[in-house]
Amino acid sequence: MELLEALVRVAVGLAGVALVARTMLAALRSLLLPRGANDRVSRFLFLVVRRTFGWVAGPERPYALRDRILAYYGPVSLLLVLIFWLFLVMLGYALIYWAIGVGSDPARVTDVSPIVEALRLSGSSLLTLGFAAPSVPGTTFLVFSEATLGLILVAMLISYLPTIYGAFSRRELLVNLLEVRADSPPSAVVMLTRFQRLHGLDALHAMWEQWEPWFSELEETHTSLPILVFYRSQQANHSWVNAAGAIMDTAALARSAVDMPLDVQADLTIRAGYLAVRRIADYFNVAYDHSPRQDDPTSISRAQFEAACAVLEAAGVPLKQDRNQAWLDFNGWRVNYDAPLRALERITLAPPSWWERPMASAYVTDEPVVGGAGTEAAEA
Repeated sequence: MELLEALVRVAVGLAGVALVARTMLAALRSLLLPRGANDRVSRFLFLVVRRTFGWVAGPERPYALRDRILAYYGPVSLLLVLIFWLFLVMLGYALIYWAIGVGSDPARVTDVSPIVEALRLSGSSLLTLGFAAPSVPGTTFLVFSEATLGLILVAMLISYLPTIYGAFSRRELLVNLLEVRADSPPSAVVMLTRFQRLHGLDALHAMWEQWEPWFSELEETHTSLPILVFYRSQQANHSWVNAAGAIMDTAALARSAVDMPLDVQADLTIRAGYLAVRRIADYFNVAYDHSPRQDDPTSISRAQFEAACAVLEAAGVPLKQDRNQAWLDFNGWRVNYDAPLRALERITLAPPSWWERPMASAYVTDEPVVGGAGTEAAEA
């Protein structure tokens, strides 16, 4: 029996060591590793919290209310994941303390069980409270190491927050500016007609140059700091997913349907965009065709494309004569990002994109609310 008890204590102690090590690895991969690492321990907590928020913000609620509820998901998850890690470390050390005999000294008479005594010592050590002292010789090092790990976890999360909010601020700058150029939710049709009327289509080149690095930073921050994916914009009708889709759609329409000089920067922006949304989708294990064909179906129909072209033509945007080839070219661009983009819209519960709005209102051009000579100057 003594041998069996010794083997049980060794197994429990090793389990405690493994639990502490695995928890610290999860924190390292989530907070310090400068690349996307989908850690299962942290992912479990995030999924539980996500489903809870999804249940509270049910689909029957108005979107504005759902957006207000879901805005708390990111910050609450960060707070809870720290508590989750601390709890796992406390539990792991409690197993170690029990394995080495804490609470089992026959000379000490207590009114609590050995496992409760081990949990008390572990909690006191982790939070550096000091109300419980080790009763087994040689455990001082373990107590100090647990206190150190607790402080490290808290310090890592505190240092993580400025990085998150800095990346969030940089992301939202162009997302907010997009409303000036493309309304909200952003519309590729509105953007093209507005540029045609206010600046001329040649001015699109400068916009492509702005958004290509935005996509590159989006890919880096939203895979290494994945909680950013769920940080919602300040306005309920803004979303980084909608913004990414609108920019790629604008470039795809410009390259396929609009009769304008070739601008390679538009191609580079589309490529930067679909690489970004694909790699973010990969982090969340989204399934999609990595090598689509030009004629593969997408969520955009030919009728929607024709309606968009009709509004562009009515607004004076020059279009290519071969509409069939234009549709094939547009679809050929769209297949590269359609599936991962739609998946990210569902994951983040983004506002409906401009393609999904009723046809009567989805393609409204920017008619000024107030007439007069100052309207266009103000929009410019």
